[in-house]
Amino acid sequence: MNFVINLLFKLFIENGATLDKLVIYFPDSLKLKPEIFYLLEQNMQFISRVQHLSLSGAAISNIESATSLLRALAKYATKIRALRLTYDSYRTHFFHAAFHDIIQIIKSQEQLRLIKIIGINYASELHGIISALESQKNTLQEAIIDNCDWIAEFEILKNCKNLDTFRIRDCDMKLLKILNCKISTLEILKDHCDISTTTQILEMSGLMLKRLKLRSMINVYEESSILVFEALKSFCPNITYFDLGHMEFSTKLIEVIGNLQKLQFLTLLLFWDNIDETKEELEVRVIHFAEILPLTLQYLKFWGNSQLNSCIDIFLNHCNSPLKTLSIYRPSGEKTFKALNEFSKRNRTLNCVGLYNFDLNYDIRKKVEKYVRLESYEYTDVYC
Repeated sequence: MNFVINLLFKLFIENGATLDKLVIYFPDSLKLKPEIFYLLEQNMQFISRVQHLSLSGAAISNIESATSLLRALAKYATKIRALRLTYDSYRTHFFHAAFHDIIQIIKSQEQLRLIKIIGINYASELHGIISALESQKNTLQEAIIDNCDWIAEFEILKNCKNLDTFRIRDCDMKLLKILNCKISTLEILKDHCDISTTTQILEMSGLMLKRLKLRSMINVYEESSILVFEALKSFCPNITYFDLGHMEFSTKLIEVIGNLQKLQFLTLLLFWDNIDETKEELEVRVIHFAEILPLTLQYLKFWGNSQLNSCIDIFLNHCNSPLKTLSIYRPSGEKTFKALNEFSKRNRTLNCVGLYNFDLNYDIRKKVEKYVRLESYEYTDVYC
């Protein structure tokens, strides 16, 4: 394998290839020959146009090779647009040895637009790497922080006045407080989010907010979910992409969606467990939901538990949105496919249906595929 890898490097460099994306990860099993680094020094155009750089670590035996490559990148690869730093707790020695070079890479960039940081849990592991983003405060547009604790260095992002996309995934919610500017895209993935700060961000971003993904248990406390919904209704009517997970199928939720008259992509991962309401009341709610969907909607992922799944046919019979793609969790018998066929004939825009349960009766599949293409659900997902 090493022979093939070194040969490929040699062929690429000698024949004038230029990289667009580079992932630096040097396990023990990878051994680059000194000849490769010599060729690289003579042909720096190989790395001069790198736009996407990912740093994942290096084994102790490869620290010297990795840092040599980082130094070359800091000098010659100055057009990086997206930088990803993955902290591997098994590769701490790599960051300890390479932090100076990583800082120089960040500072040497002319147009860094995106930073993604994964797995940073202690301030001592940063060595000023995040603080170096001060040099990119006029160019940085997107920050993705994944599985990180709160560390004071993140405060530097407050200075990035052109930051318009912010994503935090399984992080300390204090990270939300660093936002002090309007943003167009917000993503929060966390079991329990900071409702107060979230609503403040929605209010601050207002008309500028276009894409919102909120996967958290805000439904656990009804008053908290109402605060978020009220902020959306009052300040954020221009949302075109809306993704909510772990949410109760409530009248408040339906009201919020009905207020989003520019909505194009909607993902709802819902449940219904109100034992005080009858099936008839659920069906009325489903009809109301179907009828309030905006005429701009092109994509809908509508997943729920068994009670909601049993109402998909009712939803289809009352929906007039020009959907192009529909994703449903589990079809509830032949009635779902009959309603799907009728919807397709009436709607004339639907061309793809994503299914979680893809094991269908051949005759049913044949009937449905006269009108739409059936896909496994993961191929129909649309990302924020």
